[in-house]
Amino acid sequence: MPMGELFPCGSERTIEFMDYGAQYRSRNICSHKAYVPGEQPVSGGEAIKLNTNENPYPPSPEIKTAVLGELESLRLYPNPPAYELRDCISKLHGLSAQQVIVGNGSDDILNLCTRCFSDDNLKVGMLDPSYSLYEVVASLQGSTLIRIPFADDAFSVDPESVISSGANLFFITSPHAPSGREYSVDCFRQILKEFEGIVVIDEAYVDFAEQNALCLLDEFSNLVITRTMSKSYSLAGLRVGYGLSSPEVVSVLDQARDVYNVDRLAQVAASACLKDRVYFEKTRNEIIKERERLVSKLKEWKWGICPSGANFVFARPVNANGATGPAVAKDLFEFLASKRILIRYFPQHERTASHVRISIGNRQDMDILYERLMEWIHQEQQK
Repeated sequence: MPMGELFPCGSERTIEFMDYGAQYRSRNICSHKAYVPGEQPVSGGEAIKLNTNENPYPPSPEIKTAVLGELESLRLYPNPPAYELRDCISKLHGLSAQQVIVGNGSDDILNLCTRCFSDDNLKVGMLDPSYSLYEVVASLQGSTLIRIPFADDAFSVDPESVISSGANLFFITSPHAPSGREYSVDCFRQILKEFEGIVVIDEAYVDFAEQNALCLLDEFSNLVITRTMSKSYSLAGLRVGYGLSSPEVVSVLDQARDVYNVDRLAQVAASACLKDRVYFEKTRNEIIKERERLVSKLKEWKWGICPSGANFVFARPVNANGATGPAVAKDLFEFLASKRILIRYFPQHERTASHVRISIGNRQDMDILYERLMEWIHQEQQK
């Protein structure tokens, strides 16, 4: 009997079946809250997306040849360790291939870290507010989550608060999301010297920043650095990321890795992008230039700006009457959405509720944004 006849949609039997499945959920799932991504345009509708920190430029043109050359091999499983891609990454950073693990986006590596270094008897720490996926992956392992508040509204990190947190695994984003603030190598060194556990530095946006933590890999075996190719390499749709650490830690992570976690097309496309340094530098520099132009515009309007080392700007909007706060941020968010421009608004936390985050788009999209922002300001003047 077809499943549709056995459990017709909307029938009582369907409901019973759902309840039957629900009672077998693990206790971790019962209390689990899934990650909520940024808003997506309605299907069939066009919008300017400045809310999920995607790259406004296409990936390197070199990937076309690489992907086309791989099509006939799609009948075969991908290379499990992604040897060629790992080799490209290790050469780029001056590391051994044994210090590299590749994943289905950097989120995959973050998940592996909690699989390997946390459980229901261990504690996972994060700075609050920060990338909410850390809470999600900790929850799936049943780990106790420790939230360490920032030292101030400038999102400063107090190393001692991390060291004394009692966590066995600690996530730090640098540049920070959603503020874009960079943290110094000295700050990380102080933490790593005394922290008794694994420290994960999530460098998703580091290619737009002035400093990174790579130099610390030679000093500390308890450091894991995660990188993504979604932002600076324009491969958000392919899902490629990687982790860098000591060979010993990478070996542990590799034990928990799904065997075929990065598909064939993703491996060759990512390798091609990594090799095309000229295109990478060109598009990265364009994004940084547009970021500085956005900062300059917002400062003209007296907005509060958090210094950014990322491909976005975190800002506290000020309306024409000089007002600021959660209501103003919400009003701007909704106004731009009505004009088919998506930005990010974080009302859940007191340190972010008065701000918006604007991803850097191409020059044309940013010019449209400025026009709409002026409309919003003039609208406020007329109220």
